[in-house]
Amino acid sequence: MSQDNAQHSISNRIRSLHEAAPSESGSTRIRVFGVLIPRQTTMIAIGGAINTGLMIGAGNALSKAGPAAIVISYTTVGIVVYLTLCALGEVAAWFPEPSTAVDHAIRFCDPAVGFTLGWSYWLKYLVVTPNQLTAAALVISYWLDAEDVNPGIWVTVFLVVISSVNYWAAHFIGPYEFALSSFKILVLFALTVLSVVIALGGGPDHDRRGFRYWSDPGAFASYGEHALVGKLQAVCKTMPSTIFAYLGSELLGMTMLQTGNTPKAAGRAIKLTFYRILIFNIVSVTLLGMLIPYDSEDLAFASNASKPTTVSVFVVAIRMAHIPTLPSILNACFLLFVLSAANQALHMATQTIRGLSQEQKAPSFFSRTDSRGVPVYSLGTCAILASLAYLNIYNDSKVLFGYFVNIITMFSLLTWISILITHISFVRARKAQKVPDSALAFRAPFGACGSWVALMSCILLSLMRGLDVAELATHPEAFDYMALITSYVAVPLYLFLVIGYKVVTRCKSVKPAEADLWTVTTIRERHDTKPKSPKRDDRALAEQDQWLWNRFVAAWLL
Repeated sequence: MSQDNAQHSISNRIRSLHEAAPSESGSTRIRVFGVLIPRQTTMIAIGGAINTGLMIGAGNALSKAGPAAIVISYTTVGIVVYLTLCALGEVAAWFPEPSTAVDHAIRFCDPAVGFTLGWSYWLKYLVVTPNQLTAAALVISYWLDAEDVNPGIWVTVFLVVISSVNYWAAHFIGPYEFALSSFKILVLFALTVLSVVIALGGGPDHDRRGFRYWSDPGAFASYGEHALVGKLQAVCKTMPSTIFAYLGSELLGMTMLQTGNTPKAAGRAIKLTFYRILIFNIVSVTLLGMLIPYDSEDLAFASNASKPTTVSVFVVAIRMAHIPTLPSILNACFLLFVLSAANQALHMATQTIRGLSQEQKAPSFFSRTDSRGVPVYSLGTCAILASLAYLNIYNDSKVLFGYFVNIITMFSLLTWISILITHISFVRARKAQKVPDSALAFRAPFGACGSWVALMSCILLSLMRGLDVAELATHPEAFDYMALITSYVAVPLYLFLVIGYKVVTRCKSVKPAEADLWTVTTIRERHDTKPKSPKRDDRALAEQDQWLWNRFVAAWLL
């Protein structure tokens, strides 16, 4: 009888939680992109995944490893990120109001992990901004070589532009990102169709390439005398670029905060959206491996690169097919995409440090705003730190781009690890408090087992990067100590933040039986953003939903 009463009590608590209306805190939270409808959320998430990692990083990976290696790495990392996002979706869908991965870590795992996750996210996007500015300088070099125009000039121009946009037009970033993401998807779809046509001999040269380059020069770049070990080394060399290509997938976790839809729909969006991201990436790199040999001199990151080169691997493919005019047009589109990514990264970094300040996890002045509501101190600090891109003046832009990718890659892995540990803690809490799987609005397809597999894979991916660095150490003349430092500097920073927070606050890990599964109000609340009128929001969303462009482009996404 007592067991039946306990089950009845749990059922009532679950029903009360799911029937609860979102608290007022949900309307006062910082909205990174403004109020969004589900289609816009999905579009921005997919558009964010079509980023510098795919447009530029794929060429770097191809030149180092070969076509088969990048298909293997993109598929492997794609599966890991899918499991990670599903884990995030299961926890987020438990609550009837928007929440973040930081909220989840504080509530179910350890406050120190939540604190560190927030700062790691800020540090990652702080590095992404100069990385994108460096990429923009590389894209410009297609028309004006760095020997003719110093890259520092372009960094200055672009940094002023994105800083101005974040100050004067911050409230319009959501609609802008939605429109640009729609354009990105159209461009990539057109490139996919064009790539298929070229591979089948429909280009001006009528050369039917097929999988010719998988045989000559080969599917894998040559490393060492042992074939199997050489292939493993080739795959290891692609990992930083591959993980960087999936960076935009995490944007879905942030844009979930902006949707007015239910958590169940947010969980479904995570599942369906990532299918599309995975397909975009895998299909794109497979086609690129069919169109370009990995030893081509036209690849900017190749050791035997010719002059002039372009960092965009898609532009290389079109040039090799002897299609006139289109390479310059496509390069201009990529420049727009890169600048958009830089603008988005600066915006994310600004809002993240502002949120940390409001939670008293960063200096209070970061949350101060001017009369227009812009967090000027947060924006100014992030813009100043983005000046790291001026290292272009002293280093080859391609080398600097690689260093930034190394840092971002490790921060991304640590972010994924934190999300997976939090999901495992959430599952343990549910079991300890006898909450059945049937109570979940959205359940990760592989449950805690999938999170454990993804967690072990993330650790393995970080070690695979170490194998690449260790291989360089056997050749002292080729060893790059900066590659080693940038590959692993995030790890001691992460551990320092976790241990430091626990020492200062003396917080303890959350025990599964004591985890708060039932409080509706989220841990993090934003109090300085004025809530808009619900009627006004509903009317605006209805007008956006009727927009022909929105329906034409995005209707197939959900």
